[in-house]
Amino acid sequence: MYNVKSTHSAVLSRAAQEPALMVSTSTVSRFKAKATTTCLLLLLAGTSFVMSGCANPNASASVYTYGQAQTEQVVREGTVKSVRPIVIQQEKSSGVGLIAGGALGGVAGSAIGDGTGRTLAIVGGALLGALAGEKVEETATKTNGIEITVRLDNGETRVIAQAADVALSAGQRVQVISGAGPTRVVPN
Repeated sequence: MYNVKSTHSAVLSRAAQEPALMVSTSTVSRFKAKATTTCLLLLLAGTSFVMSGCANPNASASVYTYGQAQTEQVVREGTVKSVRPIVIQQEKSSGVGLIAGGALGGVAGSAIGDGTGRTLAIVGGALLGALAGEKVEETATKTNGIEITVRLDNGETRVIAQAADVALSAGQRVQVISGAGPTRVVPN
């Protein structure tokens, strides 16, 4: 038969002789769980940031994709009637800000409290981080642009929006290039 009382006494006696053994197994388990959670969340956040470079749409008149290069395009000439500033933004979120923010918020929350309080802090941190990350992504994906109204030489009027990386002004002669992807307006 197993004697619980004598086993308990033996453990206490051994712990008194070796203070290094005073750390409980539950403390070690909590530390390992916290370290594992933190590493996984940091790995997720890092992966999200690396992948954010994969989705980079561009509205520049000077940028062509590989598919647009060496492709015939139509050039029409005209005169700029007006130019006005605009903001160009992505149609929808890629989710990178949401995921990265949530992961970082969860990591920050994991440093707070113990037990149920820690769990609530992780969830709350993840939610707040996700909202903040989404807002950061939304702001980061906006580009200053211009809306150009061009009166073509054939009498037609066209309006083209593009990034504000080419200086254009009313009365300026331009080329409107189209046919292999987006339409571009460039100085003549």
